[in-house]
Amino acid sequence: MNYFAWDGWSCRPLIDGKNRVFAVLAGRPRRDEHGHDSYAAVIAAATALFAHYSALATGFFGRRGSFLAVSHGVSFGGGQKRPGNLLNSKINNSICAAMCQHWAILRIVGFTNGMFQSFSPNLHQFYKTQMRFLFIGAPWLRRIFAETVSVFMACTFNFGPSTVTLPHVDAANLARGWCAITALGCFNPDIGGQLVLWHVDLNLIIRFPPGSTIIIPSALLRHSNISVQQGETRYSFTQFTAGGLFRWVYNGSCTDKAFYLSATAVQIEQREADRAQRWESGLKMFQVWNPKTRTFESQTVS
Repeated sequence: MNYFAWDGWSCRPLIDGKNRVFAVLAGRPRRDEHGHDSYAAVIAAATALFAHYSALATGFFGRRGSFLAVSHGVSFGGGQKRPGNLLNSKINNSICAAMCQHWAILRIVGFTNGMFQSFSPNLHQFYKTQMRFLFIGAPWLRRIFAETVSVFMACTFNFGPSTVTLPHVDAANLARGWCAITALGCFNPDIGGQLVLWHVDLNLIIRFPPGSTIIIPSALLRHSNISVQQGETRYSFTQFTAGGLFRWVYNGSCTDKAFYLSATAVQIEQREADRAQRWESGLKMFQVWNPKTRTFESQTVS
């Protein structure tokens, strides 16, 4: 495995063999010109928020690891007949609503959204446009964040208290889509909490300090994180959008089954053509690094 001793502050895009930006070590906002770190208060408040609500949230451990995780927002999949807001217990709904409205969480969300837009403007615009169509065709849905704040439709609060994820991919997310992970808590990032990207071409361990954010294509890259030391705490806050929501919009606000029941031969033929070029069109969503001009350039998306 390769190890990258990331400082957690610097913004470091990850680039593939064809210079495409496929992920971003987003870091955190820099200190201002006076040396003040206003974001430190954000991280401290968010960490305190997780510590407070971790004792109140209820639920069970999921497939990603032995820690309490509560998801909140809009989703579609797993047998649902139409998109809907995720169902939670009354207490968990109250906790999630309070956290999503908290100023510290909103600062993290806003920073993440800005980094997403900066390093993958085509993909960010695709999210924004498709989700606008989603809400036109599904007015019963409720956003967890205003469109001006974030294009992500859902989030997960991993309450730990020692959040250690097993190697996994988030197969329900959009294949070419991005997922943002923000690490929180009190732990030594030189010893534990590192992000592991298991892809055969990467085999990369990344130092991941609390307060920092990393954005990855979580449906494509198998990932996990290393355990923290006994007595330390590690929480994480993830933002994502279910791939099923994009399929619903692509189908004209209906399920795959409903689409095929009424589709014409021409529509089915067009769908097969779309399927054949989906991988290439997805890759065009990513920016490309131009080593000659030392700039990131957006590709033309048809």
